[in-house]
Amino acid sequence: MTGTAENSPECRALLREEGSARKSLLLSLSGRWLLAEARPTLKSVLGGLDPAELENVGAIDFEADGLAAWDTALLMFVRSCQKWAEENGLVCRNGDLPEGVQNLIRLSQAGHPQDAGACSVRAGWMTVLGEHALSLFNGVANYCAFTGELILVLLAFFRGRAKVRGKDFLFILQSTGVMAVPIVSLLSFLTGLIIAFIGVIQLQKFAADIYVADLVGLATTRELGAVMAGVIMAGRTGAAFAAQLGSMKVNEELDSLTTFGISPMQFLVLPRVLAMLLMMPLLCVFANVVSIFGGMIVAIGISDVSVTQYLNQIDYAVSTADFWIGIIKSFVFGLIIAMAGCYRGLNCGKDATAVGLAATSAVVTAITWIVIADAVFAVLFHIIGI
Repeated sequence: MTGTAENSPECRALLREEGSARKSLLLSLSGRWLLAEARPTLKSVLGGLDPAELENVGAIDFEADGLAAWDTALLMFVRSCQKWAEENGLVCRNGDLPEGVQNLIRLSQAGHPQDAGACSVRAGWMTVLGEHALSLFNGVANYCAFTGELILVLLAFFRGRAKVRGKDFLFILQSTGVMAVPIVSLLSFLTGLIIAFIGVIQLQKFAADIYVADLVGLATTRELGAVMAGVIMAGRTGAAFAAQLGSMKVNEELDSLTTFGISPMQFLVLPRVLAMLLMMPLLCVFANVVSIFGGMIVAIGISDVSVTQYLNQIDYAVSTADFWIGIIKSFVFGLIIAMAGCYRGLNCGKDATAVGLAATSAVVTAITWIVIADAVFAVLFHIIGI
């Protein structure tokens, strides 16, 4: 097909023998292939050939010796040729095109596999199972590596070989401790109130209202105080740790720290872990007190138990061992929350969606391990008779 003006874009189609009764289609390009010019289409070029001859074509080749100039228009034409070749099972060879065109074609094909048939094949169940097993193994290995690095950093800190910035540490203490008091107080108060209300309703049937103090005191100090504080801090602080570190990774701040020779484990993870280890036992004690107070409100409100009787029964029913059991649990729960949040943040992806997923995963991981750890503690304390 020939243009009307000088140097107008042209494309001549020729058939060449390649042996074994197969032919190749040679598209000879010449002229100025620019967007401003009227250009031939592949349909018009192929319209001048015998359809019967096209059935024996096995490949498409290009000849660009006559090109005077080109821009995206040439790229669009070549892509249309490639699409037609794919639809008809032909090979499209671009080796004779200008190097710039070849580079642009490769760039346009990035992320778009040519082998569509391979993409449509479903993987077998053994492949899926193997991929999940490898993913689980890699996750466990990465978590073990993170735990090992944290242990080394903690040992270095207690030996005086690692330092924590005072301002950062005090800010994290404030955000994980003081600023968490209102929500911990509210939920702990409601928890104690609910336990006492359910207990009083049942104990009144046996004229044993006073024993609601035993129920609230033991349930709170041994189990619910630490667990409720842990769940609250997992949703509040664990997610915050993951989001903070994840955002720093997205903004390449972690890479900058590493470039300057600053360890993210020491600079970012260590102060957060220490803050949680210090604040969780204090929050647990506070949750115990508030929860017992909530139970007292119900006990003296709907039964004949007085404040003095309630407090005396609490002192009689709750031992020092029960109190320390909750403290030990809260210490471990704090370590779990800090590790889950920091691990998910450091292993976050590099986009905004990954930050949200990291925060969600940190909460789920922390709560799951809190429940598992609480079950282990229950069995352990039963075995040793505490």
